[in-house]
Amino acid sequence: MTESSDRLPTKLPDHNSVEAVLARLSAGADSTVLAEALTRAFPGFGFSATIYDDEYWRDTRSVLAADGTRIAEYRPWMKAELAKDNGDIATVWRRLQDTDLQISEWHGNSVYAFAPTGPGAADYVQISLGRETEWRAGPIVNPARRPWGEEALLDPSWINHDEMSDDNVLAGPLYRLNRAGSSVVHVRTFLARCARLERAKREARRPELERRVWVRSDGTRTPFLDMQPDYFNFVPREVRFFQDWEQSSARSAKVYEHWALDIRDYEYKGEREIAFIPRPLHLPEERLEAGDTSVHILMDRIETIDRTMGLPFAWFFLMTHGNKVSPEVGRTIAEGLRAGRVRLPDDNAKVLLRWVDKPYGF
Repeated sequence: MTESSDRLPTKLPDHNSVEAVLARLSAGADSTVLAEALTRAFPGFGFSATIYDDEYWRDTRSVLAADGTRIAEYRPWMKAELAKDNGDIATVWRRLQDTDLQISEWHGNSVYAFAPTGPGAADYVQISLGRETEWRAGPIVNPARRPWGEEALLDPSWINHDEMSDDNVLAGPLYRLNRAGSSVVHVRTFLARCARLERAKREARRPELERRVWVRSDGTRTPFLDMQPDYFNFVPREVRFFQDWEQSSARSAKVYEHWALDIRDYEYKGEREIAFIPRPLHLPEERLEAGDTSVHILMDRIETIDRTMGLPFAWFFLMTHGNKVSPEVGRTIAEGLRAGRVRLPDDNAKVLLRWVDKPYGF
């Protein structure tokens, strides 16, 4: 899968332009309003949006006065309070117990917006957001238990998230873009970047690997690259996911109608890392395991999954994710294919057998 500039619109949405759209939305706007606002803002793009069924709490908190006025960001403010008492945690805790100060916190759900840019499986833009609500989360310190370390004071673990209710909401729900480097992504361009980065990392190791040999117990020496002839042709799992989609019966549907991509773009030990974890937008209720189940029963069950998901070959992509379909299911069906005991459409069989020979997962 290569980057195809002729499929790109003349101007893609970027982080700043999307932020400007979000700033104009009123509190409480739902996913339909979000999609319509993005479509109006970016001519030539038709956006859809979905709220993902997850929950998170941001670790950015505020200090509130009794009337709800924001005084400061919680963590640096608390460090300054510790400094006033020379780091004496017990003194700070007792002093703050006598105040009516409180903490606010942001609660959110992930949201994804998508717009096609061409006919291919990876020809679309994904925008990753959070739909967040600020709420009055509790007193400035735990009144019932003294913290025994600085971190216990800086990280207010006494907050009870089950107590969040409409009467302690301070702001929102509001939309907020996620990570600056990966919140607005053209997927085909991202996959090409994944492939280039992986290829560059492997090429950088070529001199080392050309010198490496395996020595057997009988003294036989085999160059590493003779044992791994495809080492420099390695295809990242992110690219393979989309290749398999395009080469199977799943190609009749859009990837973004069924999956969101939890994209990561960061540095680790001085090297850039880019990747994604696919997040299914819908899931079957039960996990499918191979166990002692016959391959014929497994075939019935994967067909049920496909019908439930409304997607041909859905079970395969759930298997690469690993949450609801065990990889052993794929291996068992592949054995049945090779033995002539069961059949799949030719394109799906080819994809599955290729995966068994060179498995990948998220």
